[in-house]
Amino acid sequence: MPGLEHYARTHPAIRADFTIDQGWDNYPAEAHDTWRRLYARMETILPGRAAPAFLEGLKRLDIGHEKIPHFERLSDGLEALTGWRIVAVPGLVPDEKFFDHLANRRFPASNFIRRPEQLDYIEEPDIFHDIFGHVPMLAHPVFADYMQAYGQGGLRAEGLGVLPNLARLYWYTVEFGLIAHEGRLEFYGSGIASSSAESVYCLASPSPNRIAFDLERVMRTRYRIDDLQETYLVIDSFESLFAATYQDFAALYERLRTGPTYEPGTVLAQDRVHWRGDRSYKPHSHAV
Repeated sequence: MPGLEHYARTHPAIRADFTIDQGWDNYPAEAHDTWRRLYARMETILPGRAAPAFLEGLKRLDIGHEKIPHFERLSDGLEALTGWRIVAVPGLVPDEKFFDHLANRRFPASNFIRRPEQLDYIEEPDIFHDIFGHVPMLAHPVFADYMQAYGQGGLRAEGLGVLPNLARLYWYTVEFGLIAHEGRLEFYGSGIASSSAESVYCLASPSPNRIAFDLERVMRTRYRIDDLQETYLVIDSFESLFAATYQDFAALYERLRTGPTYEPGTVLAQDRVHWRGDRSYKPHSHAV
């Protein structure tokens, strides 16, 4: 994880909490055009696939179609809804700083946008992933509380040496979560919502597993960071997710110190399976 000294070379005004000024006036026309193209593409994919909570957040916050959003103005609208604000960061920040921001209802968002040739995939989360993918769900009161609680739990987990387990919870919910709604599955995870390929693949492809959420099972399951997912975890509601995770994890962390760790594509006998994948996807093809 890059340290403060690393970012200080290119961002001399970086603060101790790794925040920077967004520098909205410095975005070239090409950057705004990239945002517009990404937004327009996802706008055609979202209906019938994205959870109503995501679509409602996108609408209520009026995240701009044509230009990269201005963080201060966007934050004013978000704060009025759920008390969250967006802070600009130059990229990935240390876990301790990330959790502290979340625990205090501040969402750290990268201020850079991918290059035009990276429209389909970028390894490090950029402003489109962070703002378009994450921020609409922060307008949902229950999910906003879940994110704050996650930050508070992360600060504790770091001290206990169980951060990899907690990171899996974030991955399978905040980044790549599905929700069951009116007899069908929809997505709410930011990694899905900001990806034209994964937003179709996660619901339509026969390849991945779609398994009902179970807290301990999630925290024992590894994940893929460089390809489409092999397994998605499905919640019944945001209220049930918050209820399952808003607890003292001490006993759970003790159990996690021993016992199995599951590979991403594993299906267990005790899983409640919405769909058992046929694993037909060819790795790294991004063919949906």
